[in-house]
Amino acid sequence: MGSGAGNFLKVVAKNIDVLAGPVVSLVYPLYASIRAIETKSPVDDQQWLTYWVLYSMITLFELTFAKLVEWIPFWSYVKLIVTCWLVIPYFSGAAYVYEHYVRPVYVNPQAVNIWYIPRKKDIFSKPDDILSAAEKYIEENGTEAFEKLINRADREPRSSSSNYMFFDEGYRY
Repeated sequence: MGSGAGNFLKVVAKNIDVLAGPVVSLVYPLYASIRAIETKSPVDDQQWLTYWVLYSMITLFELTFAKLVEWIPFWSYVKLIVTCWLVIPYFSGAAYVYEHYVRPVYVNPQAVNIWYIPRKKDIFSKPDDILSAAEKYIEENGTEAFEKLINRADREPRSSSSNYMFFDEGYRY
């Protein structure tokens, strides 16, 4: 009997990541998320929404790099430790990761836009945005004309059918 219990404990110890992983990463967060929905506090809602965003990102990483992940022998233990850090409210790991890494990317996407390829400029191209159009207008007509244009636009009533401002004082693209 004694050796049977010892073998069982060895199996449990060797597979703790397989046993604890779903409980830590899915069962407890699911329970805590349901409790958060039922409370009026937005703090716990944010904690668990943040956790699910990060859990989704981890899952996408694992699915994308499955062949690489299967070669890392301790990946399941690292994932379990990271998940514990994200889940346990004492550490507030999910809030920390979100505030320091995810939110800056979401709030300020220009800072990490590595796929931007500037358009080729030629005499027939139009400005990319309103700032370059304004700069070109100032170059051609001066700052006084630009201020006059802005003041005129502020005084004119805006119709609900159009949200566009047209530069009609000799502006050429």
